[in-house]
Amino acid sequence: MKQILLLVLVSISLKSWAQDSSDYYYELPEPADSYTAGSVASRLLDGLGYRYYWATAGLTEDDYSFQPNDEARSTGETIDHVWGLSVIIRNAAQQKVTDFSKIEGPSTFEEKRISTLENIRIASLILKQSKDQDLAKYDLNFSTGEGIKSYPFWNGINGPIADAIWHAGQLASFRRSSGNPINPNASMMTGKIKTN
Repeated sequence: MKQILLLVLVSISLKSWAQDSSDYYYELPEPADSYTAGSVASRLLDGLGYRYYWATAGLTEDDYSFQPNDEARSTGETIDHVWGLSVIIRNAAQQKVTDFSKIEGPSTFEEKRISTLENIRIASLILKQSKDQDLAKYDLNFSTGEGIKSYPFWNGINGPIADAIWHAGQLASFRRSSGNPINPNASMMTGKIKTN
């Protein structure tokens, strides 16, 4: 009986993960009950997820190819970059080494968008549930031709996390410039959709 109950619970959990993965950041999830190093880092990632969700929701092909000038990345290239940053963030939370020579990214815009949101969500949940007050175990580790290059979690905050937030803002600006602004009811302060 316990095995059947466990199987049912796992099935429900996996089903809810599949249903929620692409819409998870439609609104911000509830914050942790207390302020810890992990819960604060998790909330920072949730803020990124929410901003990225709305910066990329409903993009068209015209938006995707928009480029403000010849020297700037296009919206599509910026989305590719944010996906790579999300892999670094997820791998740090999972205590894995990032080796881009062995990673094949998603091919379509929608696959990249969902993968990016899932990577952010995975990292956020790990950090939120972390009982350890010391985030030092979440180093950023990169495989190089000469071995592993490591950076402390501090660099994760000012590096890929802050960079991804920066680029989410660029995406919002790019889509406004290409005539498709983000949903005006998405409140960045509350993390909720305003209902008038």
